[in-house]
Amino acid sequence: MSENNANVRHDEDQQRYLLEIDGKALGFAEYRQDGDRQIFTHTEVDQSLEGQGMGSILIRQSLDDARRRGKRVVPVCGFVAAYVKKHRDWDDIIDSSVQ
Repeated sequence: MSENNANVRHDEDQQRYLLEIDGKALGFAEYRQDGDRQIFTHTEVDQSLEGQGMGSILIRQSLDDARRRGKRVVPVCGFVAAYVKKHRDWDDIIDSSVQ
């Protein structure tokens, strides 16, 4: 599976980012909107994609979108928290306080 087959789409109504592979939804990153903050609460990627970096693509593109829209990110989801801890280039948009 290559990144070229992957598309991440923001579904603002459902407060989630969808990972689509060849047009089929195979993952998502859910968040809760709180003012200018996006609190990422849960991420899932289909088991068929395990070990292929698709979860990282989903989170990277979700964070790119949050940054473009001027949002602060609260990584409650363990996967998102681990990703931003490993990739420090997101530090400028991370808000670790949850209310």
